[in-house]
Amino acid sequence: MGDELPTRSKPQGEAQLGGALKKDFPFDAEWHNLNHGSFGSIPNVIRDRLREYQDRTEARPDRFIRYEYPALLDESRAAVAAVVHAPVETVVFVSNATDGVNTVFRNLAWADDGKDVILTFSTVYEACGKVADYLADYYGGRVEHREVPIAYPLEDEEILQAFREAVRAVEAGGKRARVCIFDVVSSRPGVLFPWIEMIKACRELGVLSMVDGAQGVGMVPLDLAAADPDFFVSNCHKWLHVPRGCAVFYVPVRNQHLLPTTLATSHGYIAKSSKRGTPLPPSAKGAFVNSFEFVGTKDNAPYLCVKDSLAWRRDVLGGEEKILAYLWRLNKKGSAYVAGVLGTEVMENSKGTMTNCAMGNVALPLWIGEKGKGAKDGDAVVPVEDEDEAFQWMARTMVDEYRTFMSLFVTGNRYWIRISAQVYLDMQDYEVAGKVLKELCERVGKRDYRQA
Repeated sequence: MGDELPTRSKPQGEAQLGGALKKDFPFDAEWHNLNHGSFGSIPNVIRDRLREYQDRTEARPDRFIRYEYPALLDESRAAVAAVVHAPVETVVFVSNATDGVNTVFRNLAWADDGKDVILTFSTVYEACGKVADYLADYYGGRVEHREVPIAYPLEDEEILQAFREAVRAVEAGGKRARVCIFDVVSSRPGVLFPWIEMIKACRELGVLSMVDGAQGVGMVPLDLAAADPDFFVSNCHKWLHVPRGCAVFYVPVRNQHLLPTTLATSHGYIAKSSKRGTPLPPSAKGAFVNSFEFVGTKDNAPYLCVKDSLAWRRDVLGGEEKILAYLWRLNKKGSAYVAGVLGTEVMENSKGTMTNCAMGNVALPLWIGEKGKGAKDGDAVVPVEDEDEAFQWMARTMVDEYRTFMSLFVTGNRYWIRISAQVYLDMQDYEVAGKVLKELCERVGKRDYRQA
């Protein structure tokens, strides 16, 4: 995949991407939303659609929930299936990516011989890593969780090699690598992961692939039929402009029998011990789709907005290719600009693949304990004992004083920042980010965090 996605000319009447779009979102006028990757956001028109579905639910609850909702849900499933290039019978919705990962791991049957090993990378999203931790704790040694250590920046080939070596180590110890969790785009740092190649490696080595695409749909191109993961989940509320919480959950037909129940077992479960019925209307849909259609009474209006969000992205913004091309270009250019302001660097590998997404990671001129390789004379050093205090002070100060937030993280002994590109941002917003971060780092160097 190259550095840029295809571009096309702007049809008459199509919105111009950039800062002018802020007026179409419900942001506070003083807030600079530079962290779209954590919680997402929706345009006003989709907020209004959400309210409409909620109002329809309240107007005639039984009619809407029992008879109208399923058909509307199918429309959203079909719409997102087309975007991720997957058969519609393989696509359902769950509330978020962590819910999807839990659904898989709570359903999988673990061998009685105690040889099953779950593999994750050291950059795994903490909540998903804790799913594996919980199973290891719950089964008391019957299931093992092993972490594959990686340290950025590194090449995609090095990640694949680390995985292969981890599988070999598991097998050399007389155990089996049963399943591996890995990202499409990692959270911290926010970098593109070689997820397609990882699926191939898993298939070759007989390991189930659990793709945590929380950062995925609406941010990078997806072709699930071609990639063919064993399980895949991606948050629609992050990059697809869908209300929280909503995630597309893909399971190929060959693996649907492995998930007999939703995370909260509900009406779709087919029991072996009884012929218990359901008060819901009969459905001719497959067991997998039917199982996820109704999982207890909750506000499922966000699921119904998927088709509307995709239509808005197509008709107003110009479609997926245009959006992704804009995000990637802005991410690369904006991140480089902020690094220039700070006199640091963007996290990247030699082939430039890590920034083929909508999030960039910029090193701060702040070190922990001692300066490392590439440090400048003007860089500041935070005492080891102050690492967490300085971290929390920076995060809170960004919110309280600068009316913005960018995701902080530590790699090695250095602080880094993650910035999210988005359709309502342009280079002026990265200028704001550079100014805020430069001043914030200067204040850390003066130990302002100790005065809080």
